[in-house]
Amino acid sequence: MDTDDLLRMTPGPTAVPTRVRERMSEPTWNPDVEPEFVEFYRDLTEKLEPLYGEGDIAILGGEGILGLEAAVASLVAPGDDVLCIANGLYGEGFADFVELYDGEATVCGGNWREPIDLEAVEDELESGEYEVATMVHCETPTGTLNDLEPVLEALDDHDVISVVDAVSSLGGTPVPTDLIDVTLGATQKCFSAPPGLTVCAISDRAWERIESVEPRSFYASLAPWRDVLEEEWFPYTHLVSNLLALDTATDLLLEEGLETVYERHEVAAERCRERATELGLDVYPADEALASPTVTALDVPGQATDLQARVREKHGILLSTGLGELEDDILRVGHMGHNARLDHVEQTMDALEAVLN
Repeated sequence: MDTDDLLRMTPGPTAVPTRVRERMSEPTWNPDVEPEFVEFYRDLTEKLEPLYGEGDIAILGGEGILGLEAAVASLVAPGDDVLCIANGLYGEGFADFVELYDGEATVCGGNWREPIDLEAVEDELESGEYEVATMVHCETPTGTLNDLEPVLEALDDHDVISVVDAVSSLGGTPVPTDLIDVTLGATQKCFSAPPGLTVCAISDRAWERIESVEPRSFYASLAPWRDVLEEEWFPYTHLVSNLLALDTATDLLLEEGLETVYERHEVAAERCRERATELGLDVYPADEALASPTVTALDVPGQATDLQARVREKHGILLSTGLGELEDDILRVGHMGHNARLDHVEQTMDALEAVLN
């Protein structure tokens, strides 16, 4: 099948609308010498505030994982105790970055099919001396959306800096950014822009912490981004075409209205789960309260890779499998960004039904 005809219902990268792709074809500024670029960047960071909140916004040139590493590299000094709050693969993965930068990681949070264990988190906060805590809003590998507000309030009570991976939720569902010190997002999920940019919102408290930690990286560091607008200087030549795409993708979200966008994601996700139930498939996790509005993970033990291949071959629809030990046990339908639409969900589930039958 011609890949141009694929319907990519994956949880990122997502389909990029025509208007966003066309914006990338515009002439590229030289961001190092043209003052027009600085004003464009300033306007873009202001445009992102309804999604990211009031913290200073920094847009880094690199796929979303750059934000995770940069947050840890910027906030964690050697020997610092870091609480990695996790009920999924990505949450647990934060510990790898902490250890890479010589921090001491404690993973706490609970079972992958359950909500974050708030009592266990509070016990750790009482017994330890944590400087920073990390967590994930939407655990994309298992289709889990975490209720972060009680966790963030507990961290604030203990004066712990919070870092949240919201890459798969920003632009698709509300994120409690007013309670988060470092909010991490990216372009290739609900924004429906190409991969290539990390977008961070950073609180004043987080900046104070960043300035107290000796830098051990340049590219993977937030520190150089604090004064880019005041100094009209960027740490490296920026990815202008990607920024143009993000600008238009953000316009599309704001023009539609964020409440409408969020409702569209909820409706698409609810219909996806309804169709899965009709097909006799279980959703992972089973608790409806944990179900993400941006991705549905179907529990299909031992069948995921085969179903993925047959849906693509016979119906031209691309789905994702699970990750790690669950690779062949979970089939994931991404209904995020441009693809969070009922007609796309119906087409996808029709194809899955045909393959199952």
